[in-house]
Formats: sequence, C-alpha cells, structure tokens
Amino acid sequence: MKKHALTTAALATVVAGSLSIAQPVFADGKEKCYGIAEAGQNHCANLAGTHSCAAQSTVDYDISEYMVVEAGTCKSLGGYSEQEARKMYESGKANV
Repeated sequence: MKKHALTTAALATVVAGSLSIAQPVFADGKEKCYGIAEAGQNHCANLAGTHSCAAQSTVDYDISEYMVVEAGTCKSLGGYSEQEARKMYESGKANV
C-alpha cells in the first residue's frame, strides 16, 4: 500500500510539473493572430470566453478572436499578439 501511495504521489508531481511548463501550442513557425478572423473563421476559443470552439465567432475582425498564421506575418495582416489583443479587449477598445 505504501509503495502504491508513493508511486501515485510521484506521478502526480510529474504531471503537475509538466502542466506548469509553458508548452508550445502550435508547430514551429506558427502563431496566434488576433483581430483578423472573419465571422465563422476563428481558430478555437476567444478571449471573451463566450465560446470554446473554432468557427463560432459571429463578428468580422473581433479583437478577441484569433487565427493561426505563419510566424512573423500577423502585423502585416493587420492583427495583434495575444497580449495586445487582451489589453485592447480589457480596456474596452475591442471591435466587438
């Protein structure tokens, strides 16, 4: 019984530690770009927390919605990083 408890505790520690390390969400060369998705073209959840799936945006170019693009192309597409988008969304300057 003690061995089982020790193994369980060790496994829980490893899992918790791995979750706290920032894991890359996308393959190398990709990044999230906020504010460029047309309605229904977003990739996954939004900053507002109003949905958690792709293709559920209802407004064109909503600052809280993102698309995955080639790294380094977001600015040229007229988009924003997650930090920039979050700041705009939270300050009420979002185009929603």
